[in-house]
Parts: sequence; C-alpha cells; structure tokens
Amino acid sequence: MIARNLIILLAIGIFFKSCKPGTDKQEQSSADTTKLEYKIGKLNDLINQHPDQADLYHQRALLQIQRGLFSAAVADEKLAVKFDSLNAAYQLFLADVAFKVFMVQESIDAFNKCLKIEPNNIEANLKFAELNLYLKAYPDALKYANDALVIDEKQVRAYFVKGFVYKETGDTGKAISSFQTAVEVDPENYDAYIQLANIFSALKNSIALQYYNNALRLRPASTEALYDRGLFFQDAGKYELAENDYRIILKIDPNYADAYFNLGYIQLVYLNQPKEAIHFLSDAISVSPDFVNAYYNRGMANKLLGNKEAALADFRKALEISPDYKLAKERLKEMH
Repeated sequence: MIARNLIILLAIGIFFKSCKPGTDKQEQSSADTTKLEYKIGKLNDLINQHPDQADLYHQRALLQIQRGLFSAAVADEKLAVKFDSLNAAYQLFLADVAFKVFMVQESIDAFNKCLKIEPNNIEANLKFAELNLYLKAYPDALKYANDALVIDEKQVRAYFVKGFVYKETGDTGKAISSFQTAVEVDPENYDAYIQLANIFSALKNSIALQYYNNALRLRPASTEALYDRGLFFQDAGKYELAENDYRIILKIDPNYADAYFNLGYIQLVYLNQPKEAIHFLSDAISVSPDFVNAYYNRGMANKLLGNKEAALADFRKALEISPDYKLAKERLKEMH
C-alpha cells in the first residue's frame, strides 16, 4: 500500500474575482482586456505627468496583476514604496506579490518594513508567519503567529501556523492543542478537522473518526476526507467500511486512481481474492498509466493465479517505470 504523504501548500498572495455569471466568457474576456489596457494607458499618461506619485504606481501594479504580469507588478510596487516608504499597505502588497514570483528576500524585506511601520498589523503578522512556516523558519513562524494572537486571540490562521510548526517539529501534543483551539474558535474549519483526524489516525486513535466525520459534515463530497477515513478503516482491519468509502469516492470522481488501488490491495492482501484484485488494479492503471505499485500488485495477483506471462509483463512494466523497484526485481528473479 502506498504511504500517504501529507503535503502542506501555503497560499500567500492575492485572490482575484472570477467573471460574472451569465456573460459569454470570450466576449467578456475581450471587453475586459480592452478596458484593462485603456486603464493602463491612462495611468501611463498620468505617471509621465507625475512621476513621483506613489499611488499611481500602486494602481498600475494592481492592474498588472489582473494582466497576470506579477514581475511587472513587483517593479511598480517597488516604485510605489520608493516614493512612499512609510505606507504599510504598499509594503504588505509588495511582500505578497514578490512571494508570488518567488522573490523571497524581497518579500521578507517588505514584511519587515511593513511591521516596522505598523507592528500591530494583523494581516502582515499572519502572512509573515505563514511565509516563515513555508521557509521552515519555525521560531520566526511561531513569533509572528503569537504576535497576531496578542492583537486578536481569535485568529484561526495563527493557530493553524502553530499547529503545523509543532507537527513538523514532532511536538504532537502541542500540534493537537493548536488545531483543537482552531476548531473551538471556528467550528466550521474543515482543514483543522482534517489535520486533527490525520494526527489521531497516525496514532491509531479512534477519535480520528470523530474528526473525519466532522470534516465530512462540512464537505460531504470531500474525496480527501473519504480517502483518509477509508485508510483509517483499512489499517484498523475494517475492510468493508474502507471499501465503502473508496466506492463513494469513485462515484464522486471515477478517475481517483488511489481508490481503485486500495480496493485492489484489500482484495489481494487481506481478502485473498486475486481475481477481484486484478479488476480494481487494472482500473487504477487505466486512469493512471504510470501507477507503478498498481503494476506490481497486479503482477502479484497474476502470479497467485498462475498467469505467469501476465505477471512477468506487470513486473517488467513496474521496472520500466521505476528501474530501482526492488520488489519487482526480486519477483522477476524468483520467476526466472
């Protein structure tokens, strides 16, 4: 069975409004582009007339982002802070957009300047905490998260940052405490329930189910929560419940390869049903042609059924995808 890696993705940046419903997207896109370019042109004229006016550069930076030109937005915002270096909002915006284009040092510098101007800026403290977590600068992540909480003790994002810091540094107790505080402050926080569920699942503690169920109460069609709960049932030997979660996932997303794989794995390893396992593992391969573990396990199922050539083909394919796949090498050696 594939070990599930928990990946933390931190989004530090700017959110854009989507197109209004009921409008032809192509026509709207063309009209919006024309309107946007007109605004840029007017700003260019104003900047030529007033080259030291910070707000004009800030306005153009905002428009550059609408154009998808983040580097140009950084350049404009740098000019804005050059002419108005004590404007905390400009510094925070620069920190945001610089991180978007992986100008990490520029982002750090802008956050520091922003907080020097406005130490009690909650958003700056929270985002700087998130940035430091992303950089694995854990003491600084904790510092700025705690600074945000001094200003407002109900900042869920701060508890989230602290939870991840403690989780990544191995302090499970404090991680649990932080995520639990997050759901106490915001009982509708799906992500905190998932974090708590996965921590307790790793501890093989059945309280994980309570948190998975809370997450699914908020998002009944969450394939993430269903898959994680299915893994918990599977590891606990409750195969029927695990299979039920995987089948629900496949009704929501018929291309969810890991659900097919786990159904096949249960049939092969736990229920000794290699023929049924082949069916699910083939489905996993169909939607994910490079699913190396699916080839290996289908090879094992074929081997158990006496389908030597099919088994050899699967083991060879596994090695073609992953030349260092030790188990596939061993099975080929045995069969020859």
